[in-house]
Amino acid sequence: MTARKPEPLKLDLEYLRQVLVELLEIPSPSGRTDHIQQYVGERLSALGISSTLTRRGALSACLPGPRSTGADRAVVVHTDTIGGMVKRLKENGRLEINPIGTHSARFAEGAHVRVFTDDLDRVVTGQILPLKASGHRYNEAVDLQGVGWELVEVRVDEPVTDEAGLRALGIDTGDFVALLPNPSITPSGYVKSRHLDDKAGVAAVLTAFKAMVDAGVTPAVSAHLLVTVTEEIGHGASHGLDPDVAEIVSVDAAVVAPGQQSRENAATLAMGDGVGPFDYHLTRNLASIAKEHGVDLVRDVFDYYRSDAASAVEAGAHARVALLGFGVDATHGHERTHLDGLHHLTQLLCLYLQSPLVFPEWDAEPEGDLADFPSLAVQPAHIDGPREGPIGVE
Repeated sequence: MTARKPEPLKLDLEYLRQVLVELLEIPSPSGRTDHIQQYVGERLSALGISSTLTRRGALSACLPGPRSTGADRAVVVHTDTIGGMVKRLKENGRLEINPIGTHSARFAEGAHVRVFTDDLDRVVTGQILPLKASGHRYNEAVDLQGVGWELVEVRVDEPVTDEAGLRALGIDTGDFVALLPNPSITPSGYVKSRHLDDKAGVAAVLTAFKAMVDAGVTPAVSAHLLVTVTEEIGHGASHGLDPDVAEIVSVDAAVVAPGQQSRENAATLAMGDGVGPFDYHLTRNLASIAKEHGVDLVRDVFDYYRSDAASAVEAGAHARVALLGFGVDATHGHERTHLDGLHHLTQLLCLYLQSPLVFPEWDAEPEGDLADFPSLAVQPAHIDGPREGPIGVE
């Protein structure tokens, strides 16, 4: 491979569509992700990229670049999704469940599910229903029932009417319940499915890495890929990052809703989320790359949101962090995005991987003299550097 000036790459869009649908069809609620990690590892292996797995299930891979800078970058995505876990086998032959991850029972009502027993050869299907599910029985009381996980239950697709019947099926407390995605891509390019968060992001990242390999392009610095499996429960990228990583870009769903700038047909650059602002320098660099190359990118701030970037920083990652997203309507519910937004995101990732770090020389070491920090051009300080006494006081 040979290095070159950053430029848009040819994207294998059919690959993106195929990988996206295949990812969506693999159940992977947080805590039960071995299958999907095997799939991602096999996809990387087909590209000639080797990978390793941590004890906690995170997958790590790398596109090597020149080592002259002494610092690398990482792209982080997650394969785990929201889901449920059996809390109790009910006397009526149905299942009480607890949510895995943060999502409302409102959007679980009506979902078709798979219940995974300890017997790998036995998967029980079912459907999540409100306790008052029959209009002909409860009439207007159906509309008066509230929303909550204690107000729904799983009706299994087996002839059982009591707890003993459920146990005979091999079902027990702690079994995983996966919500079926029901993915579809419309002729106009909309992608409708549960669990686009973050499987669409994984598909975009794999497509970007494939474009780099297909074009024979060496990344500006070594580009690590970390695929986490516990993002939805709050601690995804808390381990597994290479110590040489100076920049982390998390790729995840962007919020399309009233009061937000994110769009389904564009990439999103998050400037801040519920944890706080992202790195000043890295976010502006990503925005500059997108503007220079005509990538449709919008900026946004999310209130009730955290990503792998937060868990990485909280675990002590000594790196700049940013978040790129694809616009998703009805996040953690009946999700929808658009192929155009995924295309823009994938191309921006390709351009980013070809671009140098924000501060290549400075970030070669984990720390340096304050007077040498090259911040004047982007976040002005006094031209003579630090002075004695409070700034602004003569």
